[in-house]
Amino acid sequence: MRRCHGFLLATLLAAGTAVAQTTPAKPATVANTLEQRLVACAICHGKQGEGVRKNEYYPRLAGKPSEYLYNQLLGFREKRRASPVMTYMVGGLSDSYLGEIADYYAALRPPFPPPAQRADPAKLARGEALALKGDPALEIPACAACHGAKLSGMLPGIPGLIGLYPDYIAAQMGAWKSGVRNAAAPDCMARIASRLSGDDIAAVAAWLASLPASPDTPPAPARSLKLPMSCGSAPQ
Repeated sequence: MRRCHGFLLATLLAAGTAVAQTTPAKPATVANTLEQRLVACAICHGKQGEGVRKNEYYPRLAGKPSEYLYNQLLGFREKRRASPVMTYMVGGLSDSYLGEIADYYAALRPPFPPPAQRADPAKLARGEALALKGDPALEIPACAACHGAKLSGMLPGIPGLIGLYPDYIAAQMGAWKSGVRNAAAPDCMARIASRLSGDDIAAVAAWLASLPASPDTPPAPARSLKLPMSCGSAPQ
């Protein structure tokens, strides 16, 4: 009889263990915060919006002016910027939600990557001249005329150019030049890019990427610069 009781007890314990193993666990509670919802963005843009360089470069979002980020999100949603992934990610989001996302990334301040390796001196000299003085003969204004003397952008909607990889800068200039990337009319960047040669684009990208950058360098105050041409995404 004792053996029978022992067998029954062992059987019941084994059955209980089996039931416990097959009972599905309750799903973990996930905080319904904007930070949690943007985890998907971190795959490409980094946990702090610092940008990720893999086989191609995904740009830094952190610290860029909120209005600039908002305009880019609108551009992806409305397919003015060509990126099927980004269009899919934001295609169903409202204006107000896009504004929240822009504000979130604009407030982040992660460190920048180290400057890119120095390029050929002649190339860097041409890039510096274009960035700081422009080329009047080609009617190309200086980058600093819109993006500020420190090239950290200008509020409310002009982004900084420091701390970016040269391949990303060159790719965006090429996209404007070819019409793949578009902004609100009049599209000043498309006009400027159309006047730059491929060598000039590479020179500007190399010089900008060679500059040290700090998240403590803020964008220039709003309207502190008079833009050299009309720009639909940065009305004066």
